[in-house]
Amino acid sequence: MSGALWAVLAGVGFGLFQTVNRRAVRGMDVFVATFIQLAVSAVILVGASLATEPVTVVWTAPAMALINFGLAGLFHFVIGWTLLNASQKRIGAARTSPLIGTTPLFGTAFAVLALREVPSPLTILGILTIVGGIYLISTDAPERNGAGSSQTASDWTGVTFGLGAAMVWAISPIFIRFGLSGLPSPLLGVTVSMVVSAAAYGIALWARRRPWAGLIESREVLVIKLLAGVLVGFSVWARWIALALAPVGVVLALALMSVPVVMLLSPLVVGRHLERVTSRLWAGASLTVSGAVVLVLIR
Repeated sequence: MSGALWAVLAGVGFGLFQTVNRRAVRGMDVFVATFIQLAVSAVILVGASLATEPVTVVWTAPAMALINFGLAGLFHFVIGWTLLNASQKRIGAARTSPLIGTTPLFGTAFAVLALREVPSPLTILGILTIVGGIYLISTDAPERNGAGSSQTASDWTGVTFGLGAAMVWAISPIFIRFGLSGLPSPLLGVTVSMVVSAAAYGIALWARRRPWAGLIESREVLVIKLLAGVLVGFSVWARWIALALAPVGVVLALALMSVPVVMLLSPLVVGRHLERVTSRLWAGASLTVSGAVVLVLIR
């Protein structure tokens, strides 16, 4: 199977994950939800690595490579996934999905600030298109969001969480690049990142010393969250296979397929009373995705 097809599979899988995850995170503490997500994904990636990679090279890899993969996991999985779950809990999957697709915007901004790159007219067009999309999404207020009767769909805290996830996902590739220079195996690298992240998150939850009984609404919610963890674990695996077979720009562009998947399925899976997808939201998502594709493909 080609790299592009693996990228499509990863994008659709991540969209399915976000849709299913929305049902789970409504009835679950955000931090517990993120830990389950990390733990299930870690198990899947460890299994994939054992089946397809010479895992013994991890023990002889340079310490700095492992540290960089750990830092990548801190930004992408520990912080990024926590913000993703928090955003979904507040404003829903349909509004969070296009917001987390703005990672290329932050990547471009970091390049301008750190490398003093002068943005081209096409880059500026992509940035303005994304900003316009964010405005439409963040000001879309159908009636009431399922996060609670006191919060509207234009909850700026939820919007900030979604954009925050996109921002930290733009930072993690810096550490991934340094990590791969010492351990040139993308799958082993992401497995190290995931295992370190799951372990760190588990220790942090243990330090909280709060019983899980009151943090998970029901057994059904737990089962749904486990399914979401399986979906995101396989999506991460598929994404890394795609990155090994296809240009990065192609993979990042096709990853945005998750946005229409979420917007089409979330009202059906979660309920239209909780996930109200309006024409304004579709317009905002279209602008955001279009601008992101422009920024991805011109770099």
